[in-house]
Amino acid sequence: MTPTEQATAQATGRQAPHRNRWPAVTAVALGTFLLVTAEQLPIGLLTDVGSALSVSEGTAGLMVTVPSLVAAVSAPLVPVLVGRMNRRFLLLGLMGLMTLANAASALAPSFAVLVSSRILVGVAIGGFWAVASSLAVRLVTTANVPRATAIIFGGVGAANVFGVPIGTLLGGFSGWRIAFAALSALALIALLALLAVLPPLAASRPVRPRLLAEQFRNPGVRVGILATFLIVTGHFSAYTFISPALQKLSGIDERLVGPLLFAFGLAGMAGNFIAGAALARNPHRTVLVITVTLAAAMPLYLLLGSTPVGGAALLITWGLAYGGVSVGLQTWMIKSAPHAVEAASSLWVAVFNLSIGLGALAGGVIVDSLTLQAVLGLGGACALAAALAVRSARANENPR
Repeated sequence: MTPTEQATAQATGRQAPHRNRWPAVTAVALGTFLLVTAEQLPIGLLTDVGSALSVSEGTAGLMVTVPSLVAAVSAPLVPVLVGRMNRRFLLLGLMGLMTLANAASALAPSFAVLVSSRILVGVAIGGFWAVASSLAVRLVTTANVPRATAIIFGGVGAANVFGVPIGTLLGGFSGWRIAFAALSALALIALLALLAVLPPLAASRPVRPRLLAEQFRNPGVRVGILATFLIVTGHFSAYTFISPALQKLSGIDERLVGPLLFAFGLAGMAGNFIAGAALARNPHRTVLVITVTLAAAMPLYLLLGSTPVGGAALLITWGLAYGGVSVGLQTWMIKSAPHAVEAASSLWVAVFNLSIGLGALAGGVIVDSLTLQAVLGLGGACALAAALAVRSARANENPR
């Protein structure tokens, strides 16, 4: 075991477990699946909710914006506020909050009540994700950490592929309230699963504001945070408008956009697990390959995406590369801050969620004021800047 692996094995002040708890890893993955589904579900329900509660679609969009911003604040704040609380109890409490919040959404008599319930969803997302992202080192042996991290973040890809489309279909057939109610029921199932298989997870080193601030003095953490901000902002500035890009730039029929986005999600899931396997050998090189691929795929639309075949091929390549972003950068953070995994992870989750909102906002401004092609250029430029940051990191500062 390398010195870095030995340090990682002692993350949060405890030795790595001597046996693997794969059922617990799976239950946490189910939790991340439901969190991301809950965050993005309203995207497919904006028209129905707006019509039912007498608000415009733009106003209804607050159901997506609000929880993302709240999650960005909650990610570092929740670990600080709970101190030494056993992380098992914390995760159970947050999943319980998710259950109640979605039930409240389903029963909301007005849009104000609905948005209030989405604030609670944001708290659950930020807090759960911040803790869950650092759990792999607590649940499996050191050699299996990359694989366990890939499984946990596989829930994110699964939500993009199955959660949001299925929820949208359910809302279309049975009504948006049924979609939220079903999500609440699934959150209750996840709560029971966590209760059954998650072991005690004592917080031997509580997250304090000072510990969070100290992470910015860590060169590896700084590079990881910067790369996350650039990649996620660039991705969402372009991906938010991928549907019009496929139709207007690649000439793809509107009826094929849905299947292609489904293929994008499947490619993302594959990329998640491919990256997980590669990270076990060389995290630095894996993250560099991911960023370089993204830097090429998005702007290449301007050259090679003018046909349906070219546009589809680039979309799948984009999905494959972006699927490795979460597991790649989370592993980077674990290796960079082995003695402060939860603190570094909470900052990473905060930046990730904030970048989602900023990316979509920047993309909207650019599309309205410039051109659709410009957002693809921005996405590629951001990924290229991230690749340069990763590449230029000094050897003794890089996770290996």
